[in-house]
Amino acid sequence: MAATASPYGLKAVNHLGGTPYAGSTRLYPIASATAINIYYGSVVNVLGTGFLTPNLTVGTAAAPFVAGTVGVFVGCTFTDPNSGNVVFRQNYPTGTVAADIQAYVVDDPAVIFQVQANGAVTAAALGSCCSILAQTTATGTLSSGNSTTAVNSATLSVNQDAFKIVDFVDSPTSIVGDAFTDLLVKFNPVAHAYTSGVGI
Repeated sequence: MAATASPYGLKAVNHLGGTPYAGSTRLYPIASATAINIYYGSVVNVLGTGFLTPNLTVGTAAAPFVAGTVGVFVGCTFTDPNSGNVVFRQNYPTGTVAADIQAYVVDDPAVIFQVQANGAVTAAALGSCCSILAQTTATGTLSSGNSTTAVNSATLSVNQDAFKIVDFVDSPTSIVGDAFTDLLVKFNPVAHAYTSGVGI
């Protein structure tokens, strides 16, 4: 509920222009034994090594997303070294050892994401740029595997922050201006690896 602080990361809902999001993702490798949790709904980037990791920058104009930011993590798969079974998980657990870890990432820069802000955002913020609160290995819930990434309502701006607010969630439990407003946002071109023109 938008009256309660219950951040849930970024959830793909549709595309800019209104066409439905059909669930398309791309696979990116995660290095074996990567020592950080990655949660469903977290912003992620590709390192210079070619492996995926959570984005630990907040995406303001002063602290922009790192080069290689490709989208939002929505699960992973790997072969369990003990059982030999292929495992599908909502999150990547820190330190997982496997040679074939693959992450599913929503990497289309035109996708619109639903995300909760950590405070009230009014209708006047439509079209504003925004950043997220810092992601860490604890920005999520291990029991569910879901991210708790949220937009920082205190840093809305006209600068080229990571995201732009394109709409607000209107539902029986969420309206614009709620104490913890649910937003619809998209990546700004400068923040996404496929539109920034900057290599890793």
